[in-house]
Amino acid sequence: MKYQSQSVAMPYFVFAIILFVAQVAFGLILGLQYIIGDFLFPAIPFNVARMVHTNLLIVWLLFGFMGATYYLVPEEAQRELESPWLARLLFWVFAAAGTLTIVGYLAVPYAKLAEMTGNSLLPTMGREFLEQPTITKIGIVLVALGFLYNVGMTVLRGRKTVVNLVLMTGLVGLAVMFLFAFYNPSSLTMDKYFWWWVVHLWVEGVWELIMASILAFVLIKTTGVDREVIEKWLYIIIAMALITGILGTGHHYFYIGAPSYWLWIGSIFSAFEPLPFFMMMLFAISMVRRRRRNHTNRAATTWALGTSIVAFLGAGVWGFLHTLAPVNYYTHGSQLTAAHGHLAFFGAYAMINLAIISYAVPALRGRPEGNSERAQSLEVASCWLMSLSMIAITLFLTAAGAMQIWLQRWPESGQALSFMATQEKLEIFYWLRFVSGVLFALGLVLYIASFFVGQESREPAAVESETATA
Repeated sequence: MKYQSQSVAMPYFVFAIILFVAQVAFGLILGLQYIIGDFLFPAIPFNVARMVHTNLLIVWLLFGFMGATYYLVPEEAQRELESPWLARLLFWVFAAAGTLTIVGYLAVPYAKLAEMTGNSLLPTMGREFLEQPTITKIGIVLVALGFLYNVGMTVLRGRKTVVNLVLMTGLVGLAVMFLFAFYNPSSLTMDKYFWWWVVHLWVEGVWELIMASILAFVLIKTTGVDREVIEKWLYIIIAMALITGILGTGHHYFYIGAPSYWLWIGSIFSAFEPLPFFMMMLFAISMVRRRRRNHTNRAATTWALGTSIVAFLGAGVWGFLHTLAPVNYYTHGSQLTAAHGHLAFFGAYAMINLAIISYAVPALRGRPEGNSERAQSLEVASCWLMSLSMIAITLFLTAAGAMQIWLQRWPESGQALSFMATQEKLEIFYWLRFVSGVLFALGLVLYIASFFVGQESREPAAVESETATA
């Protein structure tokens, strides 16, 4: 740790992992509820479990992004954070708001929660991923403003690098796009049209900038490749991500009442959306092959490589499978969509958070060279186990989606079964998905355990000094 204020990242990382554990736990509950319909009913109905699962996903990723920003911005800007006390205050505000919101979902009927939190004054609730009470959304905006001020002033008064400028662009875009969560038009078509300005332009737009900048930072630190080389790659990747991501929003406008030209725009530009992820994979592999030093934190390097590869598979390959309008007509909202969503979120965003945590936490604990060999072996094993388990989940959901489309949505098949009759036919895939989910949870346990086992210090000779290229 070069700058004392980088320590404010630690509580963000710790709380992110706690929320990740909770998200996986609710994922397992949902997996069982697909098979045993009344599991934990009425204490935790399916709709509540799903709402908690998806909200935990968003919040823990945001905590991870904020922790990563607080860690890398001072180092990139070569100065202390503008206001460490503000960063700590915002942590407790955001953590309290997020926790109370999840407790509200579980303890109070959703309609009652809306009434209690003043949703009638400014209606924003009830939309997927944006179920948060209006008061929570306002709190998120205030936290985001304080956060952007803090890191923005740090960058403005310090060294400007491509990494922190791209990161700041992504963070500002994240905050601006969230404002559309407050726009709730009466027209269902208009509602869905602008709803995607939050959801799509986050995960397939500005979040890609955040992911790429964090990935570039980790690779600069662990490979020793010249910063100029990495920055050139970063420019190209970001340009492709923005061009394809913004116009690729059109693949969500199919058949919702939007003008028909979106069928063409969405199909064409969505077909190119795998390109930035493919380039990111080539970028990561190339940087590791061209490395000028072998950093002793091999676990962080493994996570960084895994991020680029699994993100390309999940967001790129599985996204392309059902992004063209004639295909999407049958596949949208099926288990094929769930397959894409699980692998894309894990590969692109969960893994990059785990990568920066893997790199930063040992440094924050006084081990800039990384954890012990025993701990890193455990962490690398967790990376493989979680990645392979998520790929298995994706394959089983893909098979379930293909059968669902054939039995329920393909009139020419001669089947045309009802939704529930179709679900019964898919039970074997749901069991396999659940078993894979248990293995994924085991991988997460190994990841957490790696920070607590075998933490004896390395020999001084094993510690590699930071070079000027960092």
